[in-house]
Amino acid sequence: MADKAGAPPRAWQRMLSGRRLDLLDPSPLDVEISDIAHGLARVARWNGQTGGDHAFSVAQHSLLVEDIFCTLSPNATPDDRLMALLHDAPEYVIGDMISPFKSAVGGGYRTVENRLQHVIHLRFSLPADAREGLRKLIKRADQISAYFEATELAGFSVAEATKFFGRPRNISADGFDLSCKPARAAQKDFLARFAAIEKLRQAEGTVPMTAMPRATSA
Repeated sequence: MADKAGAPPRAWQRMLSGRRLDLLDPSPLDVEISDIAHGLARVARWNGQTGGDHAFSVAQHSLLVEDIFCTLSPNATPDDRLMALLHDAPEYVIGDMISPFKSAVGGGYRTVENRLQHVIHLRFSLPADAREGLRKLIKRADQISAYFEATELAGFSVAEATKFFGRPRNISADGFDLSCKPARAAQKDFLARFAAIEKLRQAEGTVPMTAMPRATSA
């Protein structure tokens, strides 16, 4: 719904936590994991063009990418795992734009997306930008996830998926969770994985207890 005609420009989104996140000038103080989980669990991958009674959400995609990432890099640090889990976190605010639409509108959205990614990382005591090697490994896990989703859920042929995402080598979809779940279930799973990674980070001393975000499921 458009804002009222004549109303002052608005660049912020009201969150259910009560936070007000400004997309043009976001603050880490306005980022809550509960909002991220809630939003991602309600954003559909593939514009909802997947089989089943429920959409395959970005929350589920994020869990799948992190699972594949850990398979590719079993010795990854908890910080690296959290960056993999949060690789699409800005989409809790801006939604999941499919690749054809991104091609149509150009790259301007990247500025907003990158700005949000930086403050999300800062909120959770992570580097603003992933180092190059880590970024490439997360991207590889993301492309493998896209291939599995495309062929298992979104009606792509193997040839189509291979053309756009590359065919994974030495890894198959077996053992990974590609079920389409209700939003609340996906939200709960995302929060549980976040909490598990945060526990590992605490054990390693990479995140102070005082920096722990609220991880409510409400």
